[in-house]
Amino acid sequence: MKNIFLPLLLATTFLTACGVATDPAGTTDEHANETAAAHGAEVHLTAEQINAIGLVTGTMEKRGLTTSLKANGRLVLPPDKSAQVSVLAGGLVRDIPVREGQTVTKGQVLATMENMEFLQLQQDYLETSANLRALNADLKRQQDLHDERINATKTLERAQADQSIALAKQAGMAAKLRLFGTDPSRLTPESISSTFAVRAPIAGNLQHIAVTLGQFAEPNKPLFTVVDNSGLHIDLNIFEQDVARVRAGQKVVFGHAGEPVGQHTATVYAVNKAFESDQQAVLVHAKLDDNGEELMPGMYIEALIMTDSTSAWSLPNDAIVSNGDEHYIFVEDEPNTFMQLAIRTGASELGYTEVMPMSALAPDAKVVVKGAYYLLSELTKGSGEHDH
Repeated sequence: MKNIFLPLLLATTFLTACGVATDPAGTTDEHANETAAAHGAEVHLTAEQINAIGLVTGTMEKRGLTTSLKANGRLVLPPDKSAQVSVLAGGLVRDIPVREGQTVTKGQVLATMENMEFLQLQQDYLETSANLRALNADLKRQQDLHDERINATKTLERAQADQSIALAKQAGMAAKLRLFGTDPSRLTPESISSTFAVRAPIAGNLQHIAVTLGQFAEPNKPLFTVVDNSGLHIDLNIFEQDVARVRAGQKVVFGHAGEPVGQHTATVYAVNKAFESDQQAVLVHAKLDDNGEELMPGMYIEALIMTDSTSAWSLPNDAIVSNGDEHYIFVEDEPNTFMQLAIRTGASELGYTEVMPMSALAPDAKVVVKGAYYLLSELTKGSGEHDH
């Protein structure tokens, strides 16, 4: 009997074990699928790997973030901060006491010119002034005679007309002298000169000199260019759908080619009320808060206009990784095991970004804030995954 019972017992045990391994209902696979759906893909690391990559976890923070609007534009100068210096009357260049790149003050002499018309103008002014003194005396005399009924009214009127004509000539020549930079009240026969000074109309940097010594400078042609970069501001192109989001007083962070956005700051001070002629965009003007030496008119810039403020759950930018158009974070599910969690992102500012998890996440959950890209790499290539 013992010899018969032992084989039956072994057979029963073998059949029972096979029944568990090949569960017809598939309960084991179903349990595994439910777990994967709840937790998402996971990466398991050893303690040595965690130390090697410097993996660090943290928690989400409630931060005040500002929504930003991307815009492109250029650094420009207002009309009163850039000057093309020319002369109304041509002349020979006798002296150029300045150099390109030099800083000049308003009224500083840029060049000395020689012009014979200027010499004649001074002579005519002095002659007219002398004649006017005689005419004034004659008018007084004719007025006295007219009051005593000695001379005719016609004679008095002729004296008044001569004085008015002389006054008009004197005033016209005085205005011309001022255009040459000469004060008529200080002009004397001893101070007459054939030369006059060309002066800087604004303070700034002497950007360009277009004449040389001995050259005849033609009238109304630019001889010097002076720019005052302290008046630099930004002109940004804002498209139709975003115009309502922009208003005066908003902060702007920007950078020019070769440097990151956020290197410099500005403040919106005006928004144009009409579209540009060649596109459905409006110009937004922003005044610089700082004016670095490297900033120059005409520079192309990329900017962010800070539009709306919000308080949101946020993580450092390094905690967020992307795979195509999808964004993820990694949460410590178990010791040394990190679960991938899909998220949507919102406002971003000062190294932090608003995070909106696609599934429930406790505020105190441990999120990988350093080393997330390593986890994504491990997950993408299929190594290091951990299944329950």
